[in-house]
Amino acid sequence: MHQMSAEMQACIEECLRCHSTCLGMAMNHCLEVGGKHVEPAHFRIMMACAEICQTSANFMLIGTPHHKHLCRECAEICEECAKSCEQVGGMEDCVQQCRRCAESCRKMAA
Repeated sequence: MHQMSAEMQACIEECLRCHSTCLGMAMNHCLEVGGKHVEPAHFRIMMACAEICQTSANFMLIGTPHHKHLCRECAEICEECAKSCEQVGGMEDCVQQCRRCAESCRKMAA
């Protein structure tokens, strides 16, 4: 049985929270507000972030050592998403969750 550390469990939770925050905000907030919120570069990074967060969580749950590479990439994409959301404005929830997830993923990648 693969024993999961408390740190990994916390990272899975941050990733899943970030996945639902990014996907939920993109599909509801951004689509409804329009303008800068639906510009391709911004919308794509939000989708990429939601996707990599879910995949990182899945890899940790599967228990494969490959989660380290994925978590490193996830941290990078989360940071990029946080910056994009900050520039667009009015997306504080997403900015904060992406930064929390990035920090947690960096620890897992180390």
